[in-house]
Amino acid sequence: METIKNIWFDNGRIYMLSSEDKLYSRPLEAYPVLKDASDAERAEYTIFMRGEAVRWPSLDEDIHISGFYDNTEPEYDNEIARIFRKFPQLNVSEVARNLGINKSLLAKYIYGIKKPSDERVAAIKEALHTLGKELVAI
Repeated sequence: METIKNIWFDNGRIYMLSSEDKLYSRPLEAYPVLKDASDAERAEYTIFMRGEAVRWPSLDEDIHISGFYDNTEPEYDNEIARIFRKFPQLNVSEVARNLGINKSLLAKYIYGIKKPSDERVAAIKEALHTLGKELVAI
């Protein structure tokens, strides 16, 4: 069974070398916690589950080897990404909290790693419209 042999980061990507000497790579946008982490925080990981997973204890982040098998690249130019690029002052954590979703999930929508449903896009826009109305009322 293929296991994780080594992990490293370069040029906005995470790389994994497997026990079968296969090289896998994913954009850091796929792992927003790691994307936001410092180089020192990223360097402090342990390989566990008999080589099937990686854990960053200080970040409370885990990645299973199967997470490296997805070779799709992010769709950086999506509607949610455009909104957050247009308004960089938006706090992703607070918008996610207002929506009742995890910051990591909203970040994956923004980075184009995950595609939100039409209903989720509408909910995100509605939350931002509500924020806009509150700002206008000041």
